[in-house]
Amino acid sequence: MIIVQMSRAYTPAEAAAVSEVAVKSVHNAIDKRIIARRLSEDEGRALSDDDLLRLKLWYGVGSILSAERRQRLFDTIDQDPDVDTVRVDDYLIVDVARAREQLAARAEALREAERVIESVKGVLGGEPVFRKTRVPVRTIAAVKAQGATSEEIIEGYPSLTLRMVELAEIWTAAHPARGRPRKLSELGATVKSSKRLSLTIGARKPSRA
Repeated sequence: MIIVQMSRAYTPAEAAAVSEVAVKSVHNAIDKRIIARRLSEDEGRALSDDDLLRLKLWYGVGSILSAERRQRLFDTIDQDPDVDTVRVDDYLIVDVARAREQLAARAEALREAERVIESVKGVLGGEPVFRKTRVPVRTIAAVKAQGATSEEIIEGYPSLTLRMVELAEIWTAAHPARGRPRKLSELGATVKSSKRLSLTIGARKPSRA
């Protein structure tokens, strides 16, 4: 499958969701001018696709390369924007093409999510839902974050698909809610079925006296 990457401006939260870098780190990269933002100052703190590539690479190889060597990596990419790999020393080759592919796939997922998610006045108090449903998107993302599998979520919300669960995650990351999350009962919504989930995986076993 060929993914066509379309240029757009990203908010720091959207940049974090697409690059899979913490939003705090995105702001840090902007403040410290780690990334050379290509957008004009009147666009605020928005980032471009090129900025996202540098953001992903900066933190992706941060534990391996010094800041100086990472900057040299950026310089090499600037000299050849279409380069697939960059050899940074005798033992390490950075796969720039793979980073671009990952960013393009997540950017397309975010665009897809924005096409199928909407806020409608009078539907769950304007809470974002999937089109033609009353399923609150942020609730799905929260349940997934708490340990539920996509299959378990679909069992409770039969109108959803596996892809919709994925889209709920990236959309919610790109559009963080302000204030306390509202419960389903507060939204006037209910699930079609329920299943108690065990979230104790990996919990420490009590020691024996």
